[in-house]
Amino acid sequence: MEPQHLRDLYDLQLRREARPDGPGCRVERVGSVVRQTGPAHAWNGVLWSGLDEPAADAAIAAQVDHYRAAGVSFEWKLYAHDTPADLGERLRAAGFTPEDPETLMAAEAADLPGEVPLPEGVELRAVTDEAGVRQVVEVHDRAFGTDSSHIGRQLLDRLAADPDTVTAVVALADDEPVSAARLELYPGTDFAGLWGGGTVEGWRGRGLYRALVAHRARIAAARGHRYVQVDAADTSRPILLRLGFLPLTTTTPYVYEV
Repeated sequence: MEPQHLRDLYDLQLRREARPDGPGCRVERVGSVVRQTGPAHAWNGVLWSGLDEPAADAAIAAQVDHYRAAGVSFEWKLYAHDTPADLGERLRAAGFTPEDPETLMAAEAADLPGEVPLPEGVELRAVTDEAGVRQVVEVHDRAFGTDSSHIGRQLLDRLAADPDTVTAVVALADDEPVSAARLELYPGTDFAGLWGGGTVEGWRGRGLYRALVAHRARIAAARGHRYVQVDAADTSRPILLRLGFLPLTTTTPYVYEV
C-alpha cells in the first residue's frame, strides 16, 4: 500500500468525483473547483480544486459569491498538495479563517484489529433512531466542548433518507454514553470514512477510541470497502499510527462566515 497511490485514489474518488453526502445537497464541478451546497446544517464547501496562479483569486471570489447567494457559511478544504502553493495565503487574504490542520490517514480495513476489548461494564450499541442520535450529540458536546447539534441533524437526515451510507455507534457505561463515532460509506468507491470519534473525559486512555475504530473497520470491510480513512487530529494520530494507518497528507479547513 503506497501512500502516493492511496492519496491519488482518494483525490479521484472522494474529491474530484465526490457525491452528495446528504439529502438536499448537490455536488457541482465549476471550472477547476468541485463544491457541495446544501442546507445550513449540512457540510457546505469546496472539496477539490485544481487551480493555477492566474486563475486562483477569481475562483476563490466566485465561491464566496456562490455561498453568499446561498446564504450559508462554507469551508474550503485545503490539502497540502493542492495548487497553487500559496493557496492558503490567498484564502486568508479573501477573508477565510484557517482552523487546526489534520492528517489524512488511511489503512486497509481488513488489516486492522478485528476486535479491541472493552472496559468492564461498557457495551457498544448501534445508533438507529433519534434517541441514539441524541446520545451521539451528547458525547460530542462533552468530548469536544462544542455545539454538535448540526452533526445530529446531519445524522438524522442520512439515517432517514439513505441509511446504507452511514452508521453510528455509541459506547455505553451503565447506560451512560461515554464515547461515540460514525462511519460514512461512499458507494462505488474503495473508501469508507471514520468521523467524529470522541470520548468523554474520565473514560479516555481506556481503549474506547481503538475499539470504535476496529468496530467501524469491520463494518466497512463487510460492506466491500477496502480502505478506511480519517482526518486525524494530533491527539488521535499516534493511536492510528500504532494501528497501522499511513499518513497521506495534511488538510486544513479554511472557513468563510457569511
